[in-house]
Amino acid sequence: MEPQKKEILVKIKNAGIFKNNKWLVRDVSFEIYKGTIVSLIGPNGSGKTTTAKILLGIYRDIHGSVERFTKKISYVPQKILIDWSLPIRVVDFMVLTQKLENNEIEEALKLTGAEHLKNNSLSKLSGGELQRVLLARAIAKKPDLLVLDEPVQGVDFTGEAALYELIKKISETLKCGILLISHDLHMVMSSTDFVICLNGHICCSGTPISVAQNKEYQKLFGDHASQILSLYKHNHDHDHSTDGSIKEKIN
Repeated sequence: MEPQKKEILVKIKNAGIFKNNKWLVRDVSFEIYKGTIVSLIGPNGSGKTTTAKILLGIYRDIHGSVERFTKKISYVPQKILIDWSLPIRVVDFMVLTQKLENNEIEEALKLTGAEHLKNNSLSKLSGGELQRVLLARAIAKKPDLLVLDEPVQGVDFTGEAALYELIKKISETLKCGILLISHDLHMVMSSTDFVICLNGHICCSGTPISVAQNKEYQKLFGDHASQILSLYKHNHDHDHSTDGSIKEKIN
């Protein structure tokens, strides 16, 4: 019996944006399938967020093509505009721009480990707690595709590891595709299926381990690239629970 093909969610071909007499990003091609995590990595200004916005349709005047095979797409931007002086609770924030049933709110908060924060003030949350709430809000309607722009900013290293474990869990539970934007490969290696390294264009792409060994990646990140393989091996010695604590793998 042949293995079942995964459902394609989006296909980008030779996409780019030329603005103010320069390319913001060019010749970008990739596909995302249900149940897979694709990570965009690269230095600041390399075109990661621009590429995500091309996928989302935020930019209209683009070169190349974007085919979307679903309308159920959720986006968590790198920065959210919130008036922190407003006494808004987590449960109120969840329904701020969308209509949700109580069970949808409960399920989403439970999946992200944020159910105990339901009645807390948004302004009182820690960086990690806020990221969990943002994830819950994004997955409440069970999207087919989830786009996450730097979803661990403002979180310490242990919290980052726990959030990446959570993102992997979300993909597995909801069977959704995820486009994950990060500035650094070692933070996403253990929780991604396919990596695209950008620097205005695609420098290299493939599995995390193949990208870490690629000369273009090593040239772009210099000495830091040599640390990736050892960090990758470290990440595979154990798992992190949703609170960030280490749990040993059972063979």
